[in-house]
Order: sequence, then C-alpha cells, then structure tokens
Amino acid sequence: MLGFTTDQVRQALATVIDPELGVDIVSLGLIYDVEVKEIQKPEGKRPLVYITMTLTTPGCPLAAVFDQLLKDSLIHLPGLDLDQDVVIEITFDPPWVPDMMSEEAKAQLGFD
Repeated sequence: MLGFTTDQVRQALATVIDPELGVDIVSLGLIYDVEVKEIQKPEGKRPLVYITMTLTTPGCPLAAVFDQLLKDSLIHLPGLDLDQDVVIEITFDPPWVPDMMSEEAKAQLGFD
C-alpha cells in the first residue's frame, strides 16, 4: 500500500510557485494529470508518480527548472525516490490558455 494519495501529490504540487507569475502551478492550470501507482521492481514494490503538465508557452524560459521544482515539492512523501519514482511529462496538447486558471489565480493576475 502506498504511503500517499493523488490528492496529496496535487497538494504538494500546489506549493510550487511559477517564478515569473507568482502563482502556484496548480492554480495556473499547468497540471493536467497526476497518477500514483504501485509498481513491482526487482528491489520490491515502489511508488510511481506520473505527472502530465504544460507550460504557459512552448518557449517558456523556465522549462528546465520546473522538473526540479516539482520533484522538490514531493520530497516529504514517504518512500518516494525523486530520481527514480517521479516521471514528469510536459505536453502542449491541449495548449494552455488563461481559462485554465482558477478564479483566484485569474483575479490575482488581473484576468477577471
């Protein structure tokens, strides 16, 4: 049995603040999907966290830093090896649009 849930992963990801916009990546609508599974490896059962996310633009200059920011936010989850058990896929299908933001994020950024 895993020591954490998909909701706990999402809560942890919500602590990641977009350095340019000052809003967390979950409220921005950048996290498309989170899957938490238990998989069998030679050393025993391990958790696997699979995150599908996007960026506000394909040429986002911060693309390289998000991988580490996301992994750092998950450090407190029990039994998780951040290098082996976390897979982050960046996609642009569908492309991000401001409508994906939470109402709070829209208000904070002046999109209301």
